Amino acid sequence: MKIRNLFGAALLSLAAGAQAQPAVTPSAPIAADSAMLATLTRLYPATTFKEVNTTTVPGVFEVVMGQNIAYTDRTGRYFFFGRLFDMQTQSDLTAAKAEQASRLDVGALPIEDAIKTVKGSGVRKLYVFSDPDCPYCQQLERNLAGINDVTIYTFMMPLEGLHPQAKAKAISVWCSADRAKAWDRLMTNGQVPSAGACAHPVDRNIALGGRLGVTGTPTLMSADGRKLPGAAPAERIAQWIDAGAGASR
Repeated sequence: MKIRNLFGAALLSLAAGAQAQPAVTPSAPIAADSAMLATLTRLYPATTFKEVNTTTVPGVFEVVMGQNIAYTDRTGRYFFFGRLFDMQTQSDLTAAKAEQASRLDVGALPIEDAIKTVKGSGVRKLYVFSDPDCPYCQQLERNLAGINDVTIYTFMMPLEGLHPQAKAKAISVWCSADRAKAWDRLMTNGQVPSAGACAHPVDRNIALGGRLGVTGTPTLMSADGRKLPGAAPAERIAQWIDAGAGASR
């Protein structure tokens, strides 16, 4: 039997055992622990801790460091990174916090470095990191044609290691009189704008994507900071945007 099958069987066994046990009342509700936060800040001054919370497991604390979630004991000496599961309820206790921690502050995005396309009322907001020569990015543009009432900010982020000509195309788009139209023609019809030279944000966009953890294109970001990689269908994108309704910029 393969190791992963053994591991799966063990989890099933644990789950069955947990379900057979009486419910366990948490020792304390999940809440911020300022004293533990102060302890970790003192022990690790070079690390930025966003928050420290108690958990339903006695003596175990949830630690949020940027987009990373870890767990530690009262001493702050021992850490483990991974998922915390409640086998009785079959729930991932780390998932919600990890999703929240991974959200970005789109309010800090330099939208002046993006191509702005307004469709319909433009009331919904979408931020896209895209490569002119990426086939999936081209497919995404076709999918976005089916979405109305949205303002799209496109940050051109050519991946030169994969597409050597992409940066020159991105610069040509930016230097066009109508950037949105030039981008649409390039991505949907393969029409490359006439080469032009001007001050452009392409290098800044590449650096920005790196800082934000954008490792592939296309990558979409919602108004409330969620990420959606890949060329999802229009219906899926619309639902995803609406899931963050209320956040705007």
